[in-house]
Amino acid sequence: MKSCTVNNITVEVDAITRIYEDRKVVSELSFTLEQGKALGLLGANGAGKTTTMRMIAGHLAPSHGAVRICGIDILRKPTEAKALIGYLPEQRPLYKELTVDEYLEIAASFHRLSSRKAKQSIALVKERCGLTEVGRRVIEQLSNGFQQRVGIAQAIIHSPMVVILDEPTVGLDPIQIRQIRSLMRDIAQDASLIFSTHLLPEVEMVCDDVQILEQGKSLYQSDIETLKQHMQTRALVVGFKRPVNLQAITELQHVVGVDYKNENTLVVQYQHASPAEEIVGLAVKNNWGLFLISEQQTSLEDVFLKLTKSE
Repeated sequence: MKSCTVNNITVEVDAITRIYEDRKVVSELSFTLEQGKALGLLGANGAGKTTTMRMIAGHLAPSHGAVRICGIDILRKPTEAKALIGYLPEQRPLYKELTVDEYLEIAASFHRLSSRKAKQSIALVKERCGLTEVGRRVIEQLSNGFQQRVGIAQAIIHSPMVVILDEPTVGLDPIQIRQIRSLMRDIAQDASLIFSTHLLPEVEMVCDDVQILEQGKSLYQSDIETLKQHMQTRALVVGFKRPVNLQAITELQHVVGVDYKNENTLVVQYQHASPAEEIVGLAVKNNWGLFLISEQQTSLEDVFLKLTKSE
């Protein structure tokens, strides 16, 4: 895939604002994205993620501001700009009565691919999205995860410079989520990827950059490594059937704090490396009756509190 601009910038979002009934759903949002980079729009429901993505994709005009795709203003030259975009909204635009092959043929014709190019592209996206064996299957008969792959396949069938995915892992089981995340990382190898989520671990696994939205405003914008530095302290939730030696856990390497969540459960805070293996070892050696050990997922609220306190 060739670069579409001299400076490798594929997406320029310039102070976009969207107003609904005198209320700013998105307010003065700006960022740029380079080719081969993945940007995660992170925020709770109602933060403005979907509205932002619809404006970037050219499906909704901003009240103010501008969006440029490879230097092309999406309002002034919508056909040219949209030809460079692949978009999958949260509600998948699938014709479920069709087979996978039939649907992808329609998607290819929508992007005006020649017959020869369409055939090549369909074979390629089926391979990338793990659909090679289900081409003749009716979409409605596929699992939720496979239907999501079909949706992503239609978004990349014309080899777009920018791929936009709205909540691509919502409603999927853990195995399907891992598969879609792997596909997203593959897409971001050459195209620019923008996707929305309310899950912090998803951003950490896939993204190069992150934009955290709250009530339509940018709360935080940086690369993912800088965000991780904000979130260095993490925690394990650990449950025991019998009394434990609290000091032994506290003295483990990387542990920075231990608190009781309830009578049988501890919250073990740590930095850098997880002490999970050492805790399991202590529990087995001392017969503490370990029945629970899991990573405590950092909530968006925790992220917001940390970031707003640091500002």
